[in-house]
Amino acid sequence: MTSVRPKLKPDQPKAVTAWDTATGKVVWMADDGSWSDDPARIGVFIGEEADTRLEQASRQEGTVTDPYFMQVTETGDVDGRETLRESIRVNGPTVHPQFQRGAK
Repeated sequence: MTSVRPKLKPDQPKAVTAWDTATGKVVWMADDGSWSDDPARIGVFIGEEADTRLEQASRQEGTVTDPYFMQVTETGDVDGRETLRESIRVNGPTVHPQFQRGAK
């Protein structure tokens, strides 16, 4: 399963995001290559390393679904072309504040 998304420039910081196949949760690839549903662990990749990480993620279809690049800043904050969509993925549903990440 893939989605067509605009390409990002090679020097643009990127994160690799997907859905955890077992739970449906949004996950991000961490710096160590593991998957995390914690946005604080978003790995930031640039250039060839980013391409390699996305290829690794694509080979993990089954564990994750539909991995793709998400534009981020060098510190891992959501940035760029799909800011609203990706902000929702990072912060959680918008329907009720109690469902957002970190809500008590």
